Amino acid sequence: MTLRALLLAIFFASRAVAQTDPATAALNAAQMLEQASVSLTEAESARDRVRALTETIQAYEAGLSAMRDGLRRAATREAQLTAELRSREKDVAQLLGVLQTIETTAPPVLMLHPSGPLGSARAGMMLSEVTPGLNAKAQSLARDLQEVRTLRLLQQSASETLVEGLTGVQNARTQLSTAIADRTDLPRRFVEDPIRTAILISSTETLDGFASGLSQISEGQIAETDADISSIKGQIALPTQGIILHRANETDAAGVKRPGIVLGTRPRAIVTSPTAATIRYRGPLLELGNLVILEPQPGLLFVFSGLQEVYGEAGQVIPRGTPVGLMPAESKEIGAILSTSGDGTGTDRSETLYIEVRQDNSPVDPESWFRTDKDG
Repeated sequence: MTLRALLLAIFFASRAVAQTDPATAALNAAQMLEQASVSLTEAESARDRVRALTETIQAYEAGLSAMRDGLRRAATREAQLTAELRSREKDVAQLLGVLQTIETTAPPVLMLHPSGPLGSARAGMMLSEVTPGLNAKAQSLARDLQEVRTLRLLQQSASETLVEGLTGVQNARTQLSTAIADRTDLPRRFVEDPIRTAILISSTETLDGFASGLSQISEGQIAETDADISSIKGQIALPTQGIILHRANETDAAGVKRPGIVLGTRPRAIVTSPTAATIRYRGPLLELGNLVILEPQPGLLFVFSGLQEVYGEAGQVIPRGTPVGLMPAESKEIGAILSTSGDGTGTDRSETLYIEVRQDNSPVDPESWFRTDKDG
């Protein structure tokens, strides 16, 4: 079964569930995947391939997310129906017995009654009133049984399709790294001096100190820019799909407060630039791990840390939606990935992306710039 076929199956199976948004998302993801595949085929330059591969990865992520959600709902619905059918075993047995008696008893016998013709007439009237109800119960039972069979078939077909989807997104991620390395047509505002960068890293102990010294890592002057994103302040999309785990200045499990937000993401999620921006730094820093620092306008920095892989080069000016990194992931068996035991509240978002916004060398609440009312 193809990815689109399974997503369509999830859509129809999910109609029995009150909320259908994930099913709609599944269809949208399938359409995104088809469009991205066409774009990938038609892409000629490295820059086009980066964009097409980014769209492909995002489509796979959306499709796989919708698939997991649909399978979780399918499993929940199947368990619910199975429990209901078991609780009604006695009633079902009686219903089947009555229906079987009606079907197998000869019509003349049905017309006889010990009290004579009047009793037979009354029994016939009662039977005519009861029969529609019996038929309705029988039809309802048949629908429930058919739905259980459909949901079970859906889950049995999912493993192969999920493997196909995971293989596809892994291949797209590998191709993305190559395409980014081949990309040479991006404008640059400066060229990084690796020695000066190393000196700055070794001489600073905090992100504050490093960020304030970013102007020192270039070989020459950093070109001026008149970029301005103030018109979309508060409406900027987050750089990846995720759920907010900690807001600015909230105490985390270790008792630490940070001026940024912590976003829970799925393993290997792609992180993209939410606006056009200059890459001011990318690489490891202090205890923050791999991070990317973007400058969308003079005096404003977006810091994304917790990445496993980082893309691009310092000094490059990248368009909105450009991939800047991938989240980490532990190797998991396919059964663990396919598991529907999650509760749908984000327990499968095992990786964390730290987002800090710095304006005029001071941290500000990221939610003053980013739109965080929609969890992905």
